[in-house]
Amino acid sequence: MHLDQAPGPADGALTVVSRRTVAEGVVSLELAPDSGGSLPPWQPGAHIDVVLPTGVVRQYSLCGPAGGGGRWRIAVLREADGRGGSRWIHDNVREGDTLRVRGPRNNFPLRPAARYLFVGGGIGITPLLPMMAEAQAAGAEWSLLYGGRSHASMAFLPELEGYGERVTVRPQDRHGLLDLAGFLGDPDPSALVYCCGPAALIDAVEAYCADWPPGSLNVERFTATRRSAEGGGEQAIDVELRASGLTLTVPPGQSVLRAVEQAGVPVLYSCEEGICGSCETAVVEGEVDHRDQLLTDEERAAGDTMLICVSRARGGRLVLDL
Repeated sequence: MHLDQAPGPADGALTVVSRRTVAEGVVSLELAPDSGGSLPPWQPGAHIDVVLPTGVVRQYSLCGPAGGGGRWRIAVLREADGRGGSRWIHDNVREGDTLRVRGPRNNFPLRPAARYLFVGGGIGITPLLPMMAEAQAAGAEWSLLYGGRSHASMAFLPELEGYGERVTVRPQDRHGLLDLAGFLGDPDPSALVYCCGPAALIDAVEAYCADWPPGSLNVERFTATRRSAEGGGEQAIDVELRASGLTLTVPPGQSVLRAVEQAGVPVLYSCEEGICGSCETAVVEGEVDHRDQLLTDEERAAGDTMLICVSRARGGRLVLDL
């Protein structure tokens, strides 16, 4: 399986022990157990699901010190045009409140390298913060290019100042679009590129790194592309749930996830857009039409796992370990 699921409060409540504004429209929340005990270890790139009382589930990157400890830190951008989760948190969550969380999971792990090039846009800085700290501790060469709409909208700038010249801050209202060519330079087999931010930024970095060695670029998207978000299909497919002894016909326009849920088979899910990894399921037989934004090319080629919220069958039939 692709997911790196750490042991811990897979579904439990944590207390908001700190809430502070870290940029225009961005609040930072620190979460801790009521008992004062420790939280499970995690690695840079991990995120947690926050399950709101409204039933909405949203993913937020852990952006404090990695490892164990007694607190988890997340940061939430208020998205006026979003689906309501961030607005609810901004308007309702205060210190002393409890939030239900699941995880952590890591779909964006930091792999060993001699050199790292980090590119962050807006709230996309959050998963990169613990990565930079780990790279620094490991003695690796690294640098960050950080962009945002304006200086005031860019979170954690005082924290980043401590890294000195390794960090380049370029708000768009002062400097225009990020100079990716100047920052990334020529393909470097010893380097890994990590990018998180708006879709336009990720698309630009992917285009620039097209000639880099395979596996050099690692990205995490907050929103799905159109194809992954559609989730339905053009033709009916048969899906056998081997562990449940059921065979379902999934009609055009319905996701495998929704058909499985309607059949009464429990399955974990969250984003329903192919980006969070919550619904990743083992494939026993069949060829997958991968439509997610998460699995690597190698994982797709292996064909032994899929995100059932958006992906379907190429040959009309799948057997899943459900």
